[in-house]
Amino acid sequence: MYTPADSRYDNMRYNRCGKSGLLLPAISLGLWHNFGGVDDFDHYRKTLHVAFDSGITHFDLANNYGPPPGSAEENFGKILKQDFGGHLRDELIISTKAGYRMWPGPYGEWGSRKYLISSLDQSLQRMGISYVDIFYSHRPDPATPMEETMMALDYAVRSGKALYAGISSYDAAQTNQAVAIMKSLGTPLVIHQPRYNMFDRWVENGLLDVLEKDGLGCIPFSPLAQGLLTNRYLQGIPEGSRAALPHGFLKSADITESRLLQVSRLNEIAKMRGQSLAQLALAWLLEDERITSVLVGASSATQLLDSLKSLGNLSFSREELAGIEAILRG
Repeated sequence: MYTPADSRYDNMRYNRCGKSGLLLPAISLGLWHNFGGVDDFDHYRKTLHVAFDSGITHFDLANNYGPPPGSAEENFGKILKQDFGGHLRDELIISTKAGYRMWPGPYGEWGSRKYLISSLDQSLQRMGISYVDIFYSHRPDPATPMEETMMALDYAVRSGKALYAGISSYDAAQTNQAVAIMKSLGTPLVIHQPRYNMFDRWVENGLLDVLEKDGLGCIPFSPLAQGLLTNRYLQGIPEGSRAALPHGFLKSADITESRLLQVSRLNEIAKMRGQSLAQLALAWLLEDERITSVLVGASSATQLLDSLKSLGNLSFSREELAGIEAILRG
């Protein structure tokens, strides 16, 4: 029987999500990988326990997380029922998303009202809960009017099926439009979830400025570039790593000699700071006050605890930032 640690809130840093009243832990746990039907249930159940005991209150999912699609929500729902019943649900922030293909036919993906609301209902059923804390449009839909997608998010909140609304992977112009529509509907967007890490910095070309101006929080996914910004790939592709798995998103072709050289040089800066490479990469993101939280994945409780140590050193000297920038631009 799981009993949460009494000290779970002692060492976590909680940041305000934009201009909303919502506080999120500086590090949140994403269930994109390692929590699906192909993974070991008892193993990731322990990881969730360690996460909550460490002050991680936010668990991020999507309808298609697995594999197979939907299995991460199903497994998370089982753990919720077994270990997080009663008042503990009120200590959790649970988010899910809809946008990518989930079932066959014309209503199983993208951003129509039909798909988004049907998907949310299915997600709630899989997890065995009556509401999620944050519901996202997972990606912009070029064929559906933005008004329709935002009205679906507005309905999700007004119906009580979600407490907050967010968007993911919208560019600066799309975010501006989405924010304006939601404000007119009376349900402001509170958060944006983009891909952002040292090797993928597209959000710096306007999006972060839009989020700051409009008062949205930012919670990057893939902060470690699917594990590339860790010590795992300093000597190539180890057996069992994401790049070695047939269902992984990091491919061996992504690990070039030039990229490995950058990783090695970044690792030297991390050593001088007394950090692992992963800790350096997370701290680099959190150094920007516009970043509310970072979403980390974890193949084990040990890996998660290593990521949490980044919170012990979030400040950078000008020289360190300049050195990192030189490596990334080189």
